[in-house]
Amino acid sequence: MTAIERPFGRYLEDFTVGDVYKHWPGKTITEADDHLFCMITMNHHPLHSNAWFAEQETVHGRNVVVGNLVYSLVLGMSVPDVSGAAIANLEIETLQHKMPTFHGDTIYAETRVLEVTESKSKDDRGVVTVETKGINQRGEEVCFFKRKVLVWKRAAAPARKRPYDDRDIWA
Repeated sequence: MTAIERPFGRYLEDFTVGDVYKHWPGKTITEADDHLFCMITMNHHPLHSNAWFAEQETVHGRNVVVGNLVYSLVLGMSVPDVSGAAIANLEIETLQHKMPTFHGDTIYAETRVLEVTESKSKDDRGVVTVETKGINQRGEEVCFFKRKVLVWKRAAAPARKRPYDDRDIWA
């Protein structure tokens, strides 16, 4: 029998400048997603939650998904490929909302590696700089950000553990 563990994140040695990760799957943002996010983050702007206001009082003529939800989804989509094994997210250098996202839009994400730098103070880690784009179902860029992630080198990374011992649960 072969036991296979799904990779989640990468180690410093796994990043190559210029590589692009096409994250999967995408996410269709519903009206309920947007309203819930607005309520739990206390963003009560009627552009996001009041259809009459959005239709009558805004340039878009309809509700716009709150930008931080779009950013959060795109960031989350990148975690399995980029920062799932990281020590810490260090910095969001740039965050741009390129165009509005509307209820019913589906967002996808891709990340490109810009720089890989070994730490000068600790030899067990390094910093990876990436840029990530959120793209809607029409191929339009809706969100862009650059970030720096502190990442373990493979030999120094903590072992993956489970809350139960190594016994064969399939025996």
